[in-house]
Amino acid sequence: MTRPSGRAVDEMRSIEIIPGFAKHAEGSCLVKFGDTHVLVTATFEERAPSWLRDTGKGWITAEYGMLPRSTHGRMNREAAKGKQSGRTQEIQRLIGRSLRAVTDLSTLSEKQIRIDCDVLQADGGTRTASISGAYVALRQCLNWMYNEGYVAEMPKMQQVAAISCGLYQGQAVLDLDYPEDSEAETDANFVMTQNGGIVEIQATAEETPFDDEALLRMMRLARIGCDTIFAAQNHALK
Repeated sequence: MTRPSGRAVDEMRSIEIIPGFAKHAEGSCLVKFGDTHVLVTATFEERAPSWLRDTGKGWITAEYGMLPRSTHGRMNREAAKGKQSGRTQEIQRLIGRSLRAVTDLSTLSEKQIRIDCDVLQADGGTRTASISGAYVALRQCLNWMYNEGYVAEMPKMQQVAAISCGLYQGQAVLDLDYPEDSEAETDANFVMTQNGGIVEIQATAEETPFDDEALLRMMRLARIGCDTIFAAQNHALK
């Protein structure tokens, strides 16, 4: 089996994370997984949602969108349609869940951080690139909050990353690009922490059901991929 990109089954696309990409945001980066490019910003808001009042806890929420020419043909802006697609809502909820799961919200002192993930160019894996970049932007924002005195102590957070895997021509492969993603028999996304935890697994059989062994093969590849992303995140934040 030869992958369309010529990569080995356990080989990632090239990764680049450029921190501080947006001048005015409290945290930001441009994250590149091969030809998938996502601009991620983190915005500090002094008030958490009203339902968290007097709890001492803060909140992290996320929004996701694809620019009109992020794909081969122009897509209409969802704002022009007047509503978000189900896919957009599902992805931004995943991003928010992933970040909240690894952050001690009680250390945010009833403040909110809003993460925006805008896909500039899509070639598969936009949600996983968004989560991986969101960690960098969020960490920058948390540092800013502490340095500016909005929180008494540095908010606690585990390192998190996400990667796609799949079954392509019967073989488990890491980090699907669009040609593989569009033809994969199984498509899976893994959100993992640096200390070995699993935040979320999304796995769907596009043709025939997959078995336990196939899931384990993909999970092992996902750990390899996330370790590579952790290193890129640390380099960006250094």
